[in-house]
Amino acid sequence: MNYTAPDFKTSALLTIDVQRDFTDPGAPAEIAGTTERLRAMRRVLAFYRQHGLAIVHVIRLYLPDGANADLCRRELIEQGTQIVIPGSNGAELVEPLKLTQDLRLDADLLLSGRLQKMGKNEWAIYKPRWDAFYGTSLEEHLRGLGISTVVVVGCNFPNCPRSTVYGASMRDFRVVLIADAVSGVYEQGLHELNNIGVPTPSSDEWLAECESAWTVGSPA
Repeated sequence: MNYTAPDFKTSALLTIDVQRDFTDPGAPAEIAGTTERLRAMRRVLAFYRQHGLAIVHVIRLYLPDGANADLCRRELIEQGTQIVIPGSNGAELVEPLKLTQDLRLDADLLLSGRLQKMGKNEWAIYKPRWDAFYGTSLEEHLRGLGISTVVVVGCNFPNCPRSTVYGASMRDFRVVLIADAVSGVYEQGLHELNNIGVPTPSSDEWLAECESAWTVGSPA
């Protein structure tokens, strides 16, 4: 048995930190290359919505005093830099990923540890650290949906996407990282994921595989 082979029909798509302060050109914490990855992210997201599959938008929120920030960013925020401040426009998902343009994050709900319903089979969740599973109810939520496979797209591979991939793998989820839908990817990092059984297809490759899997066994 191939224990790491992804199962599209029981997969959930995780978008990681695709928020305006990390994505918009000139934003205070812009991650270079993220804007260029949005087209691939959006195509995968649209496919998951079309087929009614689970989607979770994983987001960061930093309190203005930096109290909940990672240690490496805490001093910066204490000194007045504002990044993904709760309720700010910069904390919002980028428009290409929103189901409706008027939908905003409920910061109080998210900071309380609860998930926000964003659409049919679509939620947002706040993570306090790099790994989306650390200190969150994400695993419980996915298990409750019968999810076997986690598909990762989003912002800045070396930090949150990579940490989330390892967090999912440590919890025995099958994992896929869509290489052209994640900013900051590099060849050695992708090779290391392949070595732990995580495929890193392009969005075209993954969508073709998903389309084929969806077709097999479907009524004629």
